[in-house]
Amino acid sequence: MVQFSTLAGLKALLSPVPAFSCAFAIATSFHYACNRFWALKSKRTDTRRQLIEYLCAIAVSYLINVCIFKFAQGILHLGVMWSAVVAVPPATVVVFLLLNFHVFHPTRGARE
Repeated sequence: MVQFSTLAGLKALLSPVPAFSCAFAIATSFHYACNRFWALKSKRTDTRRQLIEYLCAIAVSYLINVCIFKFAQGILHLGVMWSAVVAVPPATVVVFLLLNFHVFHPTRGARE
């Protein structure tokens, strides 16, 4: 929701890939805060390492997103919003698995 709302506002101001990238960055910041402190509520005490792992997972997500976004625009000739709709689900599955079973795992890196 955050990414699509931001993208809807930015698509008139920027070209497609920069608009998509900015929306992705804003949504990612919101996503980290929600996951770290609420949805996947991690008890890890190695916060710096966890943030680095999160950023690596997000880099994977961004690469998947932008490649599919460009494919949807260039090959499928979809508009900006539809290209984003196509790009987000595959990356979401990959990142959910990375975050849930590695980065925000309840006991990984937690002190007993």
